[in-house]
Amino acid sequence: MRPHNGMKAQDCLVLLKIVDLGAGKWMAKDLAASIGLSPTEVSMSLERSRYAKLLDDTKRRVNTKAFHDFLVHGLRVVFPVQPGGIVRGIPTAWSAKPLSESFKNANPVVWPSENGKLRGEAIEPLFPCVTKAVSSSASLHELLALTDALRIGRAREVELSAKVLQERFDAYAHLPEH
Repeated sequence: MRPHNGMKAQDCLVLLKIVDLGAGKWMAKDLAASIGLSPTEVSMSLERSRYAKLLDDTKRRVNTKAFHDFLVHGLRVVFPVQPGGIVRGIPTAWSAKPLSESFKNANPVVWPSENGKLRGEAIEPLFPCVTKAVSSSASLHELLALTDALRIGRAREVELSAKVLQERFDAYAHLPEH
């Protein structure tokens, strides 16, 4: 077994994708393909998350309580980000659903992308393949946008994001296992 050298940003992406998939059966290779990582990267990520108790011992089920606590209290410290210049990109944080309705007058925040349609302050995504991963999953996009609100938001954005994430995690946690 490899030593645990700490969590990596892609581990959050993998865990969010598992939550996005719900309680259905999934294979690591399909998970990898859907988010733009190699099967080896996903396998190592699953092992790091299991070791950190963010996944159960089967590496199939996210420990949503521990993961939520990590996202709310540790994400902005472990994976900090600072808004940059104005660019065209894909909306995130409060500029994307589900927070966009609550923060209509806030300055837009985007992941830089030539495929984006919104101009706003640039922030680097949690992991480079995020912009590709969200192109085929609106629900994953929402989870990652909520996560970005935790990374860069002020108290109001963080509070609402944490609440919405908790609701999503509660729904996941109550799904029957297959």
